This record gives sequence, structure tokens and C-alpha cells, in this order.
Amino acid sequence: MSNATAEQVAEAQAIAPIVSVQNMYNLVYRQDDELIDELAGNGIAYVPLFPLGGFTPLQATALSAVATRLEATPMSVALAWLLRRSPNILLIPGTSSVAHLRENITGAGLALSDDDLAELDKIGH
Repeated sequence: MSNATAEQVAEAQAIAPIVSVQNMYNLVYRQDDELIDELAGNGIAYVPLFPLGGFTPLQATALSAVATRLEATPMSVALAWLLRRSPNILLIPGTSSVAHLRENITGAGLALSDDDLAELDKIGH
């Protein structure tokens, strides 16, 4: 899978307006940090592909620790982190399960503290 680069986005913008970019991105896979910030500055949405890790769900000790403290699931915390990461992130986590849908919705309501964010930010670096 090849992610769109800042150069490719600029090239595409020369042809047509760009409203969103979708690349693989989540708490663990963070190669697009700079691109997300650049897109946010230009009012372009960023849609993380595999926001929960895809076929291999995200796993990290820090993620589990924060989830335990917040009495939430690790997946809810991972989605909450994405929503706090940047205002231009548009989440579309897929599921075929009502239980997972509820878990996904819970992530939108979680309040992560600055300490939680600092702990989670260390995962991808």
C-alpha cells in the first residue's frame, strides 16, 4: 500500500480541488504526522485508513493502561486519540458488529487528559 505524499497532494491540487486525503494512519503507524498538519493548515480533511490497525488490532501496553484508567476499551481510546490528534481528521471506522459500533461511538466521547495524550504519543515514536 502506498500512501499519498505531500508532493502528490500538491500535484493533484494543480489539477482539481482536493477535499480529503486517505492514507494508512493510526496510533502506531504515524508516518503522516507532518502531512496531517499541512493538510489541516489548508482546510483539507484527512481520513485515516485502518484507524484501529486493520486485520491486526492495535496493541500496546500504554494503550491498555490508558484504557484501564478511563474504564474504556483500547479501541475506544485509539479513536479518541485520533480525534484529538487534529481537527481535520475524519474517522470512518468500519464494523459489522453493533458492539463494535458502540465501542467506536464511545471513543468520540472520551476525554483524554494531557498526560494520557503524552503517554499515547510515545507509542508511535
